[in-house]
Amino acid sequence: MAECIFCKIAFGEISSNKIYEDDKTFAFLDIAPVSKGHALVIPKQHAEKVYEMSNESAEALIKAVQKVGLALEKTFNCDFNVLNNNGELAGQEVRHVHFHIIPRTGEEEFRFNWPSKKYAGGEDRKILERIKGNL
Repeated sequence: MAECIFCKIAFGEISSNKIYEDDKTFAFLDIAPVSKGHALVIPKQHAEKVYEMSNESAEALIKAVQKVGLALEKTFNCDFNVLNNNGELAGQEVRHVHFHIIPRTGEEEFRFNWPSKKYAGGEDRKILERIKGNL
């Protein structure tokens, strides 16, 4: 996609702090990190949502996430979050699939906290059937 900033980064039209690259994926440091080493891993194939990627691209992307995550773990002696925002309502700002890998050392000033809720009587079964009907 000609105007996609992540496509431009993946193909070298825009510079980045590249961590890793192979024929299907590209990983680089986030320009607005929430922790030191916060990385983005993207497929070179342009796709806005995860289900739009080819199986080959999706497989390569997960392998790159594993490789970069392990490198961050070794570098920072940390654990890490892997986060994907899939669509505008989920917080996706760049319309190109990307996974955030966020190192967590325990010194971060942010938390992923959201209130948990319970399903009302039988509601879980109804939702389950609706989801299964769309597979």
